[in-house]
Amino acid sequence: MCGFIGGTLREGNYDRGIQRIRHRGPDDQQVWRDERVTLAFARLSIIDLDSRSAQPMHSPDGQVVIVFNGEIYGYRNLRDRLAGLGHKFRTQSDTEVLLHAYLQWGDSFVEHIDGMFAIAIYDKSTDKIGLWRDRVGIKPLYYFWDGKHFVFGSEIKAILAVLPQNPAPRLDAFYDFLTYQYIPCPKTSLQNVFQLRPAHSIRFDVGNERLDQAQSYWELVVDPDPKLDQTTISGRIRDEVSGSISDQLIADVPVGCFLSGGIDSSVLSYEAALKTNDLQTFSIGFEDDKDELPYANSFANRLNTTHHPAELPRSEIQLSRLREWFDDPFVDTSAFPTYQVAQHAKANVTVALSGDGGDELFGGYSHYMDFVDRLPRSETFFRWCEQSKQTFGHRTVRRRSMNLLSSHLAPPLDHYTKLTGRLTALEKQKYRAPFSIADDYDDYWAWREFWREDLTARTRLQYLDFHRYLPDDLLTKVDRTSMSVSLEVRVPFLSRNLIEFAFRIPEALRFSGGLKGALRAAYRGLIGDETLDRKKRGFGVPRGYLPTYSAYRPAMLLHECFGVPYPDGFEIAKGLS
Repeated sequence: MCGFIGGTLREGNYDRGIQRIRHRGPDDQQVWRDERVTLAFARLSIIDLDSRSAQPMHSPDGQVVIVFNGEIYGYRNLRDRLAGLGHKFRTQSDTEVLLHAYLQWGDSFVEHIDGMFAIAIYDKSTDKIGLWRDRVGIKPLYYFWDGKHFVFGSEIKAILAVLPQNPAPRLDAFYDFLTYQYIPCPKTSLQNVFQLRPAHSIRFDVGNERLDQAQSYWELVVDPDPKLDQTTISGRIRDEVSGSISDQLIADVPVGCFLSGGIDSSVLSYEAALKTNDLQTFSIGFEDDKDELPYANSFANRLNTTHHPAELPRSEIQLSRLREWFDDPFVDTSAFPTYQVAQHAKANVTVALSGDGGDELFGGYSHYMDFVDRLPRSETFFRWCEQSKQTFGHRTVRRRSMNLLSSHLAPPLDHYTKLTGRLTALEKQKYRAPFSIADDYDDYWAWREFWREDLTARTRLQYLDFHRYLPDDLLTKVDRTSMSVSLEVRVPFLSRNLIEFAFRIPEALRFSGGLKGALRAAYRGLIGDETLDRKKRGFGVPRGYLPTYSAYRPAMLLHECFGVPYPDGFEIAKGLS
């Protein structure tokens, strides 16, 4: 796990840019330049600690230069395959395997790899820079393009350090944030700065100063197989999880597991404990709160791991850190315990496995059941309820009753919005004019991109969450908080094979017996029923840890962390950028 910055802006300060993200790679920082392109890299040494594996890495003839953040799963098998095709290697790193895969297959090399990655390759023979982001969006990749200059990097802060001046804020992105509680990809909060979408690549023609349209190289196919039965499904899930963990335990540094006490982290810790001696596990709890720490401690004792429990002090909750970590507005306060457990783990290991992705693959969120149980009925009455409730106080019985009624009546995307605790389009009306939002602007554009009416209801929500909530919120949170302490976090549930198989499981079997029915069935008898059947508990911060927010919590965070005033004052603060 590392970080990089690069581009074609000659007067850009790339040395400052790479130092700005030194936390992603404290072991070594290198800057390479030629007459038109600069690539800089910050290394966190994980595989092949030898200096020969340093980046930027060059092809034997010097025509191709690569920087790469992440890990390639099963890279040793790919290395053997390439060696059989005549390629010679001088290191044991997955970076060199990537480089030779590109030399063998060109831009289609990405079809031959699986992993979590952000890759930049400068090919002098074609005079083009190519960027690739992994299929799910585990690793971040941003770029700046103003029609002439092209700069790209692992975090926005690195790009800003390179540019001579900060881009202007993007008001529609702040408006989006009020609903999504993150800035949905490909937008950022700054003009001319974009995220590369997951499973996409983009190419820049250096000589002609032309940026091509981003292209998708993979799509998630939902194709339930009616021939699958529960026994076959359970065996395949265990095989895929076991294989993914075997691949992701490969490292030349200590590896541990996050263990919350829930199903996902317990499954990973169970499988990892079968494959490694003296597994270290890490848990976080809260002061004076009935969290899952006792369950995590009990499960760790059962596995006989070296367990490291800790508590999150209230003093660690500082809203200013959200801007420090994420650059863009971000509201998920579970970032604080995620940071704390990462910091706790870093004292003992350099790599940790996390259970992120299990809910999206196997159906772990309560709103999957609630959406089906409360199918929408009337848009007219929904609007009446939403408008009427504004006349009642925030915590009155009448307002709560109206909220419940409107949730039952809401159109599909409004219904989903309310179930996930976000602001509906009607609740955001007063922000439209101050943020210069057009009347025909679609408040749900980011969700509508992945709203598949052809899918059954629960699978439709899983598909949406896989493409939005997972990469834009959860994986962003884990990457930024863990990398702020130079800890690599890997996510075994998000291997390509496991993802594609999970969406082949018929919905009735995926939810047989309730949420995560297929995953629970796969590990019944291997993991205790008290773990498999306990009600899901989120990783959010207890109310006592946080300030008392208004009804518009995202708006408050925009104000507190990013200088955006409340609705009665709508000028953007001078220091916003």
